[in-house]
Amino acid sequence: MQKSDTEEERYLRAKKRLEREKEFYRHLFFYILVNLLLFVINIWTSRWYLWCLFPAIGWGVGLAFHAADVFLIKGLFGTQWEKRKIEEYMQAEEDKQRWE
Repeated sequence: MQKSDTEEERYLRAKKRLEREKEFYRHLFFYILVNLLLFVINIWTSRWYLWCLFPAIGWGVGLAFHAADVFLIKGLFGTQWEKRKIEEYMQAEEDKQRWE
């Protein structure tokens, strides 16, 4: 956090983070719900072959990446990275105009 950040900017960042977390928890809820349903169908129809593990594992990998993005990789493509890239692009545009 920079000293020049206003209360509104901090609020908007916090709200954006909260939305990302809510999105992850919705994803987790549907992952559990759908995979429980698939497990019940699997046991009901074919007790000897657990085909329901394949979608659970595949979707679980995607869910793990989603969790890492929301909770672990904050700095990789987070707000500070976005600010640096915007400043970089603005500076490049300014330099380009200066040479024309």
